[in-house]
Amino acid sequence: MVLTLLKAKPERKLAKQICKVVLDHFEKQYSKELGDAWNTVRDILTSPSCWQYAVLLNRFNYPFELEKDLHLKGYHSLFQGSLPYYPKSMKCYLSRTPHRMPSERHKIGNLKKYYLLNAASLLPVLALELKDGEKVLDLCAAPGGKSLALLQCAYPGYLHCNEYDSLRLRWLRQTLESFIPQPLVNVIKVSELDGREMGDAQPETFDKVLVDAPCSNDRSWLFSSDSQKAACRISQRRNLPLLQIELLRSAIKALRPGGLLVYSTCTLSKAENQDVISEVLNSYSDIMPVDIKEMARTCSQDFTFAPTGQECGLLVIPDKGKAWGPMYVAKLKKSWTT
Repeated sequence: MVLTLLKAKPERKLAKQICKVVLDHFEKQYSKELGDAWNTVRDILTSPSCWQYAVLLNRFNYPFELEKDLHLKGYHSLFQGSLPYYPKSMKCYLSRTPHRMPSERHKIGNLKKYYLLNAASLLPVLALELKDGEKVLDLCAAPGGKSLALLQCAYPGYLHCNEYDSLRLRWLRQTLESFIPQPLVNVIKVSELDGREMGDAQPETFDKVLVDAPCSNDRSWLFSSDSQKAACRISQRRNLPLLQIELLRSAIKALRPGGLLVYSTCTLSKAENQDVISEVLNSYSDIMPVDIKEMARTCSQDFTFAPTGQECGLLVIPDKGKAWGPMYVAKLKKSWTT
């Protein structure tokens, strides 16, 4: 037993080390794509002690005492009502310092009071502008933070959470069970379909679709403990845009005419962000970009944005005192066909 504990410690330490293979790859790519901004981004991504965590309060088990405590500790609420479509029911608190609250334990029958997340991951949710009664699809839903955030915004008529990976699917189910009351669970469907097949399975069904696509997750990849696995991931990275485009094609099929689609990733990579959206916009005559520059303007006090060259796309980059992101968000609309 003692031997096991002694062995476990260096392994845990090892997992937190920066993977040189990944850092070198990022250095080449992102110094080109981000220019001088990459130096600051790199410093924050490689220093987990600088990372910040937002506290999303659960409206289904509202923690009034915790909210008071957060105010006393100097937390402030995200957006502070500055977005025209920011729902009053969503309450998220940020600290300017990298303080992290403990996560709550999962207890069957007990709803958790809050969810810790990267504040930038709320931008794709808010960009969807979800309204009560709408049918919404979260195509790549695990671990469930964005599905949970959608339910803080409005009461959908139907929420379909899909996750192809069976291990991540379990995590998604647990997140929903931990935060959502039983009556609302009845309007949520959880499925394990390959997202590329959803459009054929449910054509023109949804008012809103979120595609939070599988991507090269820059934060976690930097701390890959196995350099061989990391090298393999980097070589597979070239195939990700194809998967992302196929997922978007499926999502477009599943979206009703007049509906909104939001695409998001947690990578800085232009190939997985702007290039994927450009490819989709060039391929479809009925898919229109939706200008979301106003979102960047109203959120600039909490987030730092890098230029994307797209009116419909935003890229949040980690910055000093605003260590949120990476998060790319693009908003598209399916036009009414005549």
